[in-house]
Amino acid sequence: MEDVKKKELLSVYSGEAEQPFEWSAGKYVSRFLVEMRDNKRLVGCKCPKCKKVLVPPRRVCGECFVQMDEIVTLSGEGSLYSFTVLNFGFVDPDTGIQRPVPYTCANIALDGTDCTWAHYLEETDPAKIKIGMRLRPVWEENRRGHLLDIKHFVPVEGK
Repeated sequence: MEDVKKKELLSVYSGEAEQPFEWSAGKYVSRFLVEMRDNKRLVGCKCPKCKKVLVPPRRVCGECFVQMDEIVTLSGEGSLYSFTVLNFGFVDPDTGIQRPVPYTCANIALDGTDCTWAHYLEETDPAKIKIGMRLRPVWEENRRGHLLDIKHFVPVEGK
């Protein structure tokens, strides 16, 4: 058994809000977060039965109910599946600060996957956002093993 003291733990904070509990992201999501933080890379899990690739990775395929062990490295690029430009703020649970408006939430079909993944777009003008547009991630300079290690997605230049 591995020595637990040698493992680095990732922590998520909610600004000034106190969270009276701790939980583990688990082996698969932890790998996903560490890949983002250390390598600016997205990974998923491939089902050995139906061959679907899911992001973030999970231990069991929700369709086949079989264990997934194969980690797949993704390009990070994808196509816009749907989006919403929001014009009202909310207190961001990650920072405890009200999110500035407007902002765009998007569902992105990452290349090589069989699902969509929700994140933010940099663009907030609905006239400039098109379903199917090609997107790529913009990474934070100082990553910490969090979904927001990707600042947002932007259009792939030339596509």
